[in-house]
Amino acid sequence: MTVNIAKSKVLIGCLCAFGCQCIFGLSAMFTKQATGQVTPLSLLGWRFAVAFLGLNLCVLLRIIKVDFKGKRLAPVLAIALLNPVIYFIGETVGIQKTTASECGALLSCIPIASLAASTIFLKKRPNRWQIMGIAVASVGVLLTVFAAGLEASFSLPGYAMLLLAVLAAAVQGVLVEKAEGFTGTEITYVMMGMGCLAFTGTALLNALAKNTLPELIALPATTGGFLTAIIYLGFISSILAFIFSTKSIQLIGMNRVATFAGVNTVVSILAGVLFLKESFSTAQMAGVALILAGVYVANLHQDQPEEPEPSMGT
Repeated sequence: MTVNIAKSKVLIGCLCAFGCQCIFGLSAMFTKQATGQVTPLSLLGWRFAVAFLGLNLCVLLRIIKVDFKGKRLAPVLAIALLNPVIYFIGETVGIQKTTASECGALLSCIPIASLAASTIFLKKRPNRWQIMGIAVASVGVLLTVFAAGLEASFSLPGYAMLLLAVLAAAVQGVLVEKAEGFTGTEITYVMMGMGCLAFTGTALLNALAKNTLPELIALPATTGGFLTAIIYLGFISSILAFIFSTKSIQLIGMNRVATFAGVNTVVSILAGVLFLKESFSTAQMAGVALILAGVYVANLHQDQPEEPEPSMGT
């Protein structure tokens, strides 16, 4: 009975990790469409306002439950500060100051940084199959990124901000795994609240300073496609995906969750090809194959124990 429960937790955790990456992959398409019409700050402000309001509505309707009574909030506030606040600041500024290929290449380092953070802070060494799978998937991600055209900005501030985003994502995963007494929904609630405070608050202050508050408020009604984008990014890519993300880390650990990161790239590419009519080169096809192979390898032998380290004695 205990074995069946353990297998069920692993299955649910893997499905949550896979679903989260699929959602994030599709979010790139909606973000790309929206940022072609509005500023990134306006999009982030609306995204987290919708997400936090949506979560509170779900709480009022008793669709979800959050209970922070008697709980120490400092660990969850630290998680929320890292992601979404620091992560999105680093990613947004980094995207603005670097090229698409550089951004994709640097952000593809998140799984590797996550494994390193897990090893250092959680003392959980990845097994050889996880290392091999993530290495193969990372090569696939880099191949698909550079297939679109290798460009270089040589922007040190841009690289620094993208590195900040990578580190924030990695350390956030460690803190989620260490957080005890909180459900995935409760962690997500605090994250969306922090995102709303940081980005919606900043967007409103910026609009007030520029006398553009009416335009900011009217964006969903006046900008074509913006309403659809914030509904997806606010409800699905923020609420659902972050619940999936935290739940998967809690169930199967950050090392295993990191092995699914390449799925994001695959879904993003396929969405661009199917919906935005973007090209799909042979190199990108090879990259997608490597990513899927890496995910498969990393999860194929999860139950096999690591071989012991060779003894230093004679």
